[in-house]
Amino acid sequence: MKRIVTIQDISCVGKCSLTVALPVISAMGVETAVIPTAVLSAHSVFEGFTFHDLTDDIDPIVRHWQSQGLTFDAIYTGYLGSMEQIEVVSRLFEAFRTPKNLIFVDPAMADQGKLYAGFDMDFARRMTDLCAMADIIDPNVTEACLMTDTPYREQYDAAFVEELLDKLAALGAKTVVLTGVSLEPGTTGVVSLDTRTGERFHYAHARQPGQFHGTGDIFSSTVVGGLMRGLSLSQALTLAADFTYACIRQTTLDPDRRWYGVSFERAIPYLLERMESVKTL
Repeated sequence: MKRIVTIQDISCVGKCSLTVALPVISAMGVETAVIPTAVLSAHSVFEGFTFHDLTDDIDPIVRHWQSQGLTFDAIYTGYLGSMEQIEVVSRLFEAFRTPKNLIFVDPAMADQGKLYAGFDMDFARRMTDLCAMADIIDPNVTEACLMTDTPYREQYDAAFVEELLDKLAALGAKTVVLTGVSLEPGTTGVVSLDTRTGERFHYAHARQPGQFHGTGDIFSSTVVGGLMRGLSLSQALTLAADFTYACIRQTTLDPDRRWYGVSFERAIPYLLERMESVKTL
């Protein structure tokens, strides 16, 4: 069984970050270790949420794991809450990087043309250094624009997307993935570029109207799980896009839906069925 470690926050209520990554990746048959970067009473869409920073605990966790000889097939980062945490995670990469493992960075910091609360452009620029250490990065369009000093646009064409991919590639990651790409009305999807081969990939599906929290975490977690189960990048991206859409569809059909997250739990059987339909390790 493959083993990964994912580094991101815990929102005690609100389906995002570790409370998405752990069940999704575990359901895919991959052992999932965690390093929580913070504990929140609920994710930041809730007013008045509590926040407890765990930055000071990360280095001791790393040292203990090193003393036990632990290794990981992948290192996956999501939401990081500060510049200091980016620096700490950079050291973690150096501690656990091997010639064979995968480093996957989701630079979760912005959407819909603006940074999340508490972040600024200095944070976005520092995130580019972490992305340079990664094998795969998967920003959305807003995050890609921020990290490449590209003016954000609500409407764009294929040439704009190709330009963003090339600018992301210049940051240094081996493979760049761009999420939330809408090139046709009523659709959304994902594009990628392998900087070593020049191979490009595009997959689109129907777009469900509305805003759904935590879908980026579902997508990234599914990609990592798929890669660990032996899927090619294109297979993992396709699976992740379809599963994310299935989670959204389950949410729209759920009479007891939670406004703060999607009903990903109801879609896990679909994920497992899809995993059975492809050749896995």
